Parts: sequence; structure tokens; C-alpha cells
Amino acid sequence: MSHAEPSLFDEFMKIAIIGAGNMGSATAKGILTAYSEHEVRVSNPSTTKLERLKQEFPNAYIATNNLSIVPDADLIILAVKPWFVADVVREISEVIDADQQMVASLAGGMSLDDVASCFTAAGAKVPPLCIVMPNTAIAFGSSMTFIATRNMTAQTENSLAALFSPMGKVKIIPERLLPAATSLASCGIAFALRYIRAAMEGGVELGFTPAEAQQIVVQTLQGAIDLLAQEAAHPETEIDKVTTAGGITIRGLNAMEQAGFTHSVQQGLRAAIK
Repeated sequence: MSHAEPSLFDEFMKIAIIGAGNMGSATAKGILTAYSEHEVRVSNPSTTKLERLKQEFPNAYIATNNLSIVPDADLIILAVKPWFVADVVREISEVIDADQQMVASLAGGMSLDDVASCFTAAGAKVPPLCIVMPNTAIAFGSSMTFIATRNMTAQTENSLAALFSPMGKVKIIPERLLPAATSLASCGIAFALRYIRAAMEGGVELGFTPAEAQQIVVQTLQGAIDLLAQEAAHPETEIDKVTTAGGITIRGLNAMEQAGFTHSVQQGLRAAIK
């Protein structure tokens, strides 16, 4: 690299998050929950979401002006829609120190080259860049977060992973796998919730109230997750344990497959990549 990478892990770290939409707010909440020692600054054009965040986390610094949160921040997180990234970069480029600050993009569909070109177009030096792709469960410490970097040392990548690890699972992947990761984990939240909704509706048809059905389905899924968390566990092995010959479970599984369950899931994942 042509410049030194900034050190991420000091005892006191300043993090600037530009954008307080769903992902920006969720990321801010995750960091604020995980770290009491770091300074977290969040900017957004309107105040409603900022005030809501401030009410829940009084130690958060909020602002409607992006320029007020960027100077001397160790990590700047761009949590805006892709079509706003160029404008935001143009605005903040004059106050970014590319030798001392790192920029992370949460903008889906933008490559590292895309983000870098925004700095170049603004006539600014390109700082160390990474793409961080969490899902909304980061707010509750249960995200599956992916990180893709370019021209960064393994030490810096490990520091980034360590920063986000208290907010769930973290995996550093090649940038080319980001679309697949987004489909599996970011879109995957919605896919999993759609299954839960479908199962709840089935539970209501079978006689439970919606609240009872939700409690039952959620706890059942939690049990499935805990089973798969065991060493060397595999879905088929656990399925076999509850699928007796001629029993009701296999009849249910076969009916779902006849309706295209597995094919529908795989089609949805592929469509989300497109």
C-alpha cells in the first residue's frame, strides 16, 4: 500500500456512522451495546431516527451535519443507499485524512472499486477501504457479518473482524463472494422470517392463536439452531433422528418437497444475487 494503515484497536476508538436508516441504526445500536468505551457518532439529514437512537443510547453523539462527525474518527462507516455514496464522499472528502482514517461501506451492490472511484472523482486520496455487510440482527448481537478488503494487511483484517465479532459471527471473504453472502445472510433474514410466517399461518389453521404459533415456531427454530451448533452436526443427521419409517415427519417433509420447498429456497437465493 502507498500509505500506512490506521490502527483500529486503541482503548478509545471514535466511530462515525453516516446514515441512520435501518442498517445505519442497527449497526450503531450493535456497536453502542458492545462497546461502552468507544465514541459513536451518527449523522442523518432528519432528526427523528437520531432522536430515537439518542433516547435508547444517551451516550451516542448525533448530528445532522456529516462534516461534524468525520474529523479525527478512526473508522467512518458509510451507511447510506448506493446512489447517495458519491454525494456523501464528495462532501466529506475534504476533511478525511486518508493516512489516519479508514472507511467502511455498507452500501449494497457497490464494489470497492466503485467506492474508491467516488474519492477519485472528488479529487481526494483514497483511504483504506473495506466493505462490511452485516444484517439487521447486528442490533441484537446476532448478525452474520461479512468483510471484504483490498490491499489490507492480515492484522488490519483481523482487527476489523474483532471489532464486529461481539455483534455476532464475522467472516472475511473475497469481494467476489459478497453477492452470495448478501443473498444467504442479509436477504436470508427475510427468507427465514418468511418461513416463520408461513409456519405461523399453518399453526393458526391447526388451532393455535397467532401469538402461540409464533412462540412455538420461534422456539422450535431456536432448538434447531442449537442442535446445529454442536460439533460435527449436520441438518440431515438431525432430520434422520426425528424421521421414523412410515411416520408423520417424513409425510410432512415429502409434501413440502412435492410443493417445491428446496427448489423455491434455492431459486430465491439465486434471484437475490441477480
